[in-house]
Amino acid sequence: MSADSDNKPAGKKSPAPGDSLDFIRSRITEDVAAGKNNGRVHTRFPPEPNGYLHIGHAKAICLDFGTAEEFGGLCNLRFDDTNPVKEDVRYAESIMDDVHWLGFDWGDRLYWASDYFQKLHDFAVQLIRDGKAYVCDLTADEIREYRGTLTEPGRDSPYRDRSVSENLDLFERMRAGEFEDGSRTLRAKIDMASGNLNMRDPVIYRILRATHHRTGDKWCIYPMYDFTHCLSDSLEGITHSLCDLDFEDHRPLYDWFLDELDVPCHPQQIEFARLNMSYTIMSKRLLRRLVEEGHVNGWDDPRMPTLQGLRRRGYTPKSIREFCSRIGVAKRESIVDVALLEHTLREDLNKHAPRVMAVLRPLKVIIENYPEDKVEMVEAVNNPEDPSAGTREVPFSRELFIERDDFLEDPPKKFFRLAPGREVRLRYAYFITCVDVIKDPESGEITELRCTYDPATRGGSAPDGRKVKATMHWVSAEHAVEAEVRLYDQLFTEENPLARDDFTACLNPNSLTVLTGCRLEPSLAAAKPRVRYQFERLGYFCIDSVDSTETTLVFDRTVTLRDAWARIQKKSGTKSN
Repeated sequence: MSADSDNKPAGKKSPAPGDSLDFIRSRITEDVAAGKNNGRVHTRFPPEPNGYLHIGHAKAICLDFGTAEEFGGLCNLRFDDTNPVKEDVRYAESIMDDVHWLGFDWGDRLYWASDYFQKLHDFAVQLIRDGKAYVCDLTADEIREYRGTLTEPGRDSPYRDRSVSENLDLFERMRAGEFEDGSRTLRAKIDMASGNLNMRDPVIYRILRATHHRTGDKWCIYPMYDFTHCLSDSLEGITHSLCDLDFEDHRPLYDWFLDELDVPCHPQQIEFARLNMSYTIMSKRLLRRLVEEGHVNGWDDPRMPTLQGLRRRGYTPKSIREFCSRIGVAKRESIVDVALLEHTLREDLNKHAPRVMAVLRPLKVIIENYPEDKVEMVEAVNNPEDPSAGTREVPFSRELFIERDDFLEDPPKKFFRLAPGREVRLRYAYFITCVDVIKDPESGEITELRCTYDPATRGGSAPDGRKVKATMHWVSAEHAVEAEVRLYDQLFTEENPLARDDFTACLNPNSLTVLTGCRLEPSLAAAKPRVRYQFERLGYFCIDSVDSTETTLVFDRTVTLRDAWARIQKKSGTKSN
């Protein structure tokens, strides 16, 4: 079975006039109809290789690559690697792996901003020659002081009026390594009185002696993101530069650089609202803090919203793409209920995940009137949603395990599962009746149940037509596979963790529950990573791809069977799309 056979998005047709489109697709449709860019559509996904991708990046990936596919265009993968202090090749490799896992491919269009370092340098020289950039000796703190505030204009740097020849000389000496880190910068000469702080002579180059993972020690000056991003877009022939709303105030600067320089084309920057999700944080800086402070067990911890964590937990690429499609693209920030993400996952897994039986908190049952040496195979359905999945045989014997929660010695009125003197159905097997309860003489804990079975009820139905109110899962004690099972809950107890002064104050102490001594049906001894199973009545699970070994099985719960989103939709009188 292919664990991720669904990792290719279905082919889409270009939007037609009259289609219901989001504002980005509407804009691109208008551009194509008007013949702008000769009808081309070319986008890019431009991550910085300084961390791991999270579910918020998945929205951007699906938008960047998805719109290109829909309009018959192209999408590049470009790493904006302009800060060697924070970047690492392992992040780039992880990002490429995640994009492929989601089902998208950049073909031969893998680029790095570092590919353009010489061209970017030459563009900076052009700005200096045109009197549009100058070398500034102010420190970083002084630059902030001179910049002003939202209500007060900035002040000109005392170095703003240096001559072109002096600026050219100083910039080349910066490149040659004559000056200390941070002692000088190259700044664009725009407008220190602008109402947009980004236009108040922004820094476009800084001195930074750090070994770059691709260019080594060739450069000791590095371009800033705002300068690099727009020019990289232009050099690659990008037509539509899709960014989150954080870059809306940067768009005038994006356009200024492209207007002032001799560039191949002028892409259109369009901003959209980033993904915010309940009970989740979407900041690489804060996610890094969770890792470094030991609140989680690494970037791929299944409680993390990183794509690596979601993959390890058993999320499918199809469910994430569907989630991104359903939340849509908007201009206004909002918080999406995490229950919707879980709902799209359940929809996918319900169709494809094989059903199996597992007992997480085992309680032994001995069927007194069942032959001691007898073992019979009962037929179990692999997936009722998929008849082609067929059936499997599960061993049944005298000694079984059931869930401890499925028995109560003194049950309340609406408890229909096993109790003294009560008859229930064992899934695919027989009706059994509890006749005795065995307890530890010291602790009083129930250690074993004694039951009888009705041989005439094989397959789970009684020939006399009598009914039972509960059907329970089980495993044969003799044939069961022992495993560790990890149950996950939300990482935070509050819907918006960032509303707290310290978001770690609302970390959920019960976000991870580890159960040992679990008993699983024998077929799971051959379980493979990234194959998802429904443990009947318990949820969806998969092998932990990191900690599980041939001798120690470890399963992660991907998602529960409870569908909170469906209940929310029902209560509100709406339906999910």
